[in-house]
Amino acid sequence: QVQLRESGGGLVQAGASMRLSCVASARTFTRSAMAWFRQAPGKEREFLAAVTWSGDNIVYGDSVKDRATMSVDNAKNTLYLQINSLKPGDTAIYYCAVSRFPIPPTQWGEIDKYAHWGQGTQVTVSS
Repeated sequence: QVQLRESGGGLVQAGASMRLSCVASARTFTRSAMAWFRQAPGKEREFLAAVTWSGDNIVYGDSVKDRATMSVDNAKNTLYLQINSLKPGDTAIYYCAVSRFPIPPTQWGEIDKYAHWGQGTQVTVSS
């Protein structure tokens, strides 16, 4: 069982940047997808970005693709997500997730493809 732990959330002002981290207790397959999602109150969980451990392909969701940078540090088993120009609409709980098996990039946005989830980190953006 892979344990995931997110950190880096908090209260920030609109326009600021934030870098979230997700440490994995172990790796799955090299081509497993590792993703960030978020969920705002009363809304469905939303795909933000995904990558594999190899880091050779990153896919971003529409809501953050012009403001976000995802990266992976293999030596630390850590996934990062930086979001710039934060808006109050970015307020949500941010989760990292890892798929149990390799999945194609076309499925990286599908929540049910991910078997391992962190507890989430709250990000609150004030106006």
